[in-house]
Amino acid sequence: MTTNPAHSAATPSAARRPAVAGLRQRPQAQVLVIGGGINGVGTFRDLALQGVDVVLVERGDYCEGASGASSHMIHGGIRYLENGEFRLVQESVVERNRLLRVAPHYVKPLQTTIPIFSTFSGILNAPLRFLTHRSGKPRERGAVLIKIGLSLYDAFSREGRAVPRHRFLGRKKALAELPRLRPDLKYTATYFDASVHNPERLTLDVLHDGLAAGPHARAANYLSAIGLASGTGEGAHGGAAVRLRDELTGEEFDFTADVVVNTTGAWVDETNGAIGTASRFMGGTKGSHIVVDNPDLLAACAGREIFFEHRDGRIVLIYPMGDRVLVGTTDVDAGNNLNPTCTDEEIEYFFDLIRHVFPSVSVDRRSIVYTFSGVRPLPRHDDTAPGFVSRDYRIERAVLGGGRGPTVLSLVGGKWTTFRALSEHLADEVLALVGRPRTVSTRELPIGGGRDYPATPSQARAWIASHTRGGIDAARAEILLARYGTRASEVIDFLNEGDDCLLRSTKEVSVRELAWMAEHEHLGHAIDILIRRTSLAFRGLVTAELVNEVSRHLAGPLGWDGQQTRREVQHALATLADRHRVVTDHLVA
Repeated sequence: MTTNPAHSAATPSAARRPAVAGLRQRPQAQVLVIGGGINGVGTFRDLALQGVDVVLVERGDYCEGASGASSHMIHGGIRYLENGEFRLVQESVVERNRLLRVAPHYVKPLQTTIPIFSTFSGILNAPLRFLTHRSGKPRERGAVLIKIGLSLYDAFSREGRAVPRHRFLGRKKALAELPRLRPDLKYTATYFDASVHNPERLTLDVLHDGLAAGPHARAANYLSAIGLASGTGEGAHGGAAVRLRDELTGEEFDFTADVVVNTTGAWVDETNGAIGTASRFMGGTKGSHIVVDNPDLLAACAGREIFFEHRDGRIVLIYPMGDRVLVGTTDVDAGNNLNPTCTDEEIEYFFDLIRHVFPSVSVDRRSIVYTFSGVRPLPRHDDTAPGFVSRDYRIERAVLGGGRGPTVLSLVGGKWTTFRALSEHLADEVLALVGRPRTVSTRELPIGGGRDYPATPSQARAWIASHTRGGIDAARAEILLARYGTRASEVIDFLNEGDDCLLRSTKEVSVRELAWMAEHEHLGHAIDILIRRTSLAFRGLVTAELVNEVSRHLAGPLGWDGQQTRREVQHALATLADRHRVVTDHLVA
């Protein structure tokens, strides 16, 4: 084991990294999953439930990449019908309905309205788009084409139907429901998909389910696969000796596995190159979003997602989330930039698309509270237009160690909605390689805090009342139920076991809750709390005072000294100000 001098200043965290310490003490497993986005975590959970000796490593935080930069939708992908991806659409709507059942704490029905400005437009162009997968000159999709698509969508949704069928309205009734829409519209089409307001916490729940399967399932974040150790293919059981590096301490060690699963998304080729199986599978596209605090736009949406085709033919969305509105998304080739930020050009594009459907609503940069970007893990697509690149997935095989080592499975593609089915498919490939049968199905298995989650508002009120005790009042219990689902019971018990108080800078997090997260949720940095363990950054509620307070209270549980705590403050402020381009007046330290 070696130490990277560049990381040595962060070494006090090493004592508080039991997950990494456990991997160093037993540096081998049947299966090593590299990549902690939703697909990697889902595959880890599935294998853990089958009793497989499995380890997951993630070089950043869980759900930090594309999984955390999604449009927060769980959807069938109505526009994929235009690509002829009928299998994917059917799988997606079935999995959407399933997630509404097994993860009701985070996945909710989403009423979606398409404003339509023509009747027959696009009918002649649609077959060409279908056959060539080229966008050509944009042709607006008219009512007839959208009606055909939604009828097919409803047909695919028959299995496990969890949402109503679509409906069309003429101009007069449509404007009565949504009066701020462009007055020259002809129809609206309304249907239901689903939303996931907390994709990061849903990913954590999937991870916790895998870890709860037993000691044979282990996982660590901020641990990257940086190469191969010498003698790969000749270790225990012929396994691969992959070199791992703790990104918080700089320590390196070798880890042996019989099967390696690469689920690093847009970084699949980079990871394969590092471990000696060079590939050219990926051709990701960049997607950016903005979150705005604009009561006028929020009211104009009337609680619905507005989903439509912009002037350039790109399908975009305006989507209310609580008292904020999410606007997105772009779809441009990412090239070599796998850590993108939202650009000024994209922000102007978003303002333009808002004006396109709500011409009387004024939105400017002062309304922006958060922006984020990610790279979709799409396959190389050469001359295919980004919007027509398949969102389906495939699994590629290679062998480590110059043909002497074990199999490497690389996941190419995939989308949030189908993560469970994808994980099942990938896990079955692994099970065949290690010679184990499937013993558990995840099809109807509740995820984390979705188990016994209140199904109605009255049941939710009853749950809150039954957990209002000790220092937890009804308002706090409601916040915890929204954040953790029914796992909040464990958190509330922990909070009531000692003296606790809310942070001075927010009423949504307490001192002991930070300690809970430090102990149970694999924290590496203060920013993990602000972006991925809570929605505070997403809603633009982070201040310099909050950053300082969170960092100070995490110092004890995570073993930070004064210097490290100050670095955490600066790291969090820089992440929010630079990478996410948030309006930063309130973030001045």
